[in-house]
Amino acid sequence: MSAHLVYCGVGSNLGDRAAYLSAGAEALSAHPEIAFLRKSGMYETEPEYEESQALSSGPSVQSKYLNAVWEMKTTLSPYDLLRVFVRIEESFGRDRKKEPRWGARVLDLDILFYDDWVIEDKILTIPHPRLHRRSFVLEPLVELAPNLVHPVLRTTVWTLLSGLVQTQTTL
Repeated sequence: MSAHLVYCGVGSNLGDRAAYLSAGAEALSAHPEIAFLRKSGMYETEPEYEESQALSSGPSVQSKYLNAVWEMKTTLSPYDLLRVFVRIEESFGRDRKKEPRWGARVLDLDILFYDDWVIEDKILTIPHPRLHRRSFVLEPLVELAPNLVHPVLRTTVWTLLSGLVQTQTTL
């Protein structure tokens, strides 16, 4: 079975964020069908969505996130990889069913790209459906693979980031 190139977005905004990202990387590295290639630097960012928006109650008190992107190879299918991600998140205490959408979290693992595959069903969407609007994903992704082409938008991640930065500065 051939290995697939995967880009994973990671984040944490609770507790020792850097330690959680490091422990998440160790957990993934321990899997026999996942090989790390490279990791971006860590980027400290404001929460994109306030938890209060998700809950419609009062101001949020979310801490800043640490975000990064990891490049890896895997022989796992996208669905099996997602199951590994969820198990690792759960081992850190995350319960996606109980937490508010866009709420604070110890560890968040997202499949951004899986080769140049396009998947959209009830379980999984690849490429990640909002990555092209998130500088906290695009900046570390550009650090690793600026010429990576988004298979749906058919443009490089560097171009996506450039357009996003330009839009943000002109608003």
